[in-house]
Amino acid sequence: MFLKKVDGPRAVTLPDGTTMTRADLPPETTRRWVASRKAAVVRGVLYGLLPEKEAMQRYGLSEEEFRSWVAAIADHGVDALKATALKKYRQP
Repeated sequence: MFLKKVDGPRAVTLPDGTTMTRADLPPETTRRWVASRKAAVVRGVLYGLLPEKEAMQRYGLSEEEFRSWVAAIADHGVDALKATALKKYRQP
């Protein structure tokens, strides 16, 4: 088995004790962003699995979009990332 050379860690331990690897991240070809995929990308960046710039480039995200995901999770949790819940969690 051969492992692709990557910069940075291959796996990180999350605060709840689980391990997150690069295999847990969504594929680069992701076009349909559900809340769990958004949360996986945010967790990967926040816990040092991949740098923010690499995540934005890899998934074709704007800085504003990525930061809105981070803010939504920080303010309201993963449920705030659901497209059907935008109205509920949006600031007036």
